[in-house]
Amino acid sequence: MALTDSQGQHANPLQPVLFEVKRVIVGQDVLLERMAIALLCGGHLLVEGVPGLAKTLSVKSLAAAIGGQYQRIQFTPDLVPADLTGTRVYRQHSGEFQTQLGPVFTNLLLADEINRAPAKVQSALLEVMQEHQVTIGRETYPVPEPFLVMATQNPIESEGTYPLPEAQVDRFMMKVVVGYPTETEEHAIVDRALRPSDPIREMLTPADLVAMQGRAREVYVDPAVVDYAVRVVTATRRLFAAGLADLKRYVSYGASPRASIALVTGARALAFTRGRDYALPGDVSELALDVLRHRIVLSYEALADDVTPDAIITSVLDAVDAPEVVLSGR
Repeated sequence: MALTDSQGQHANPLQPVLFEVKRVIVGQDVLLERMAIALLCGGHLLVEGVPGLAKTLSVKSLAAAIGGQYQRIQFTPDLVPADLTGTRVYRQHSGEFQTQLGPVFTNLLLADEINRAPAKVQSALLEVMQEHQVTIGRETYPVPEPFLVMATQNPIESEGTYPLPEAQVDRFMMKVVVGYPTETEEHAIVDRALRPSDPIREMLTPADLVAMQGRAREVYVDPAVVDYAVRVVTATRRLFAAGLADLKRYVSYGASPRASIALVTGARALAFTRGRDYALPGDVSELALDVLRHRIVLSYEALADDVTPDAIITSVLDAVDAPEVVLSGR
């Protein structure tokens, strides 16, 4: 049964937002859909791609379309944690310390080229990404809701970059790899660049988004779908039991239980964006690459043999049988 509005029409409340963003962004349909899923789940998104693929523009356009507060931080090696979270400032005229909140106090935070800041700065995001709060001194300050971090990184240059700590990488719900556009799409990109672009219109408010998140949480998830997601994630840790003993030497650590949560909640949000009030096993398998690729730690042998996380995940999906879900009355 499809989600419908009061007039019985097909209901996808984020569709106007995506259409508005596509007035500026050509192609990148997968990236925009994953952004919508992150918005509905309240999850954070890591976007990786070579320069010039409109990663930053996509996030900026989406932020303008959903309204609310938006902040962009350009990560550089000379940043310190206080530049993100804020600090206590001594006011000489009053003789007191006052708290000056940092740019993380916003609805949508764009961490541009996040791997250019040292680990100490990256770790400053751990608390706010997980707990939606920041501790400065002895005081704890909540960030506005909804709160999402969308980070970009460049996979080409290694000089002057710092690998993200595993604890922080695991807090990103998905990692989306952005590829080059097709020739037709690139023609459209150049054509649009030759004329002034119209400003992005605000299509939602933060309150609308919070209400939409509540509706997405009402999407039905069959126990068989949950079991399928858990079996897929468990197989990355127990490759031998999944019949993939030949791949065991390539994986040092599999995905954590947080990946199972992200798979199920992401499948629920994907079903919502496609007008369904129930999730299917296909929703889980469709998101598996984005949810798992940054959570699998490869061995040195995998790097030597040029084995990628995507290849491991694809083999796991082939080895784990998807359930036949029968939705009575749906």
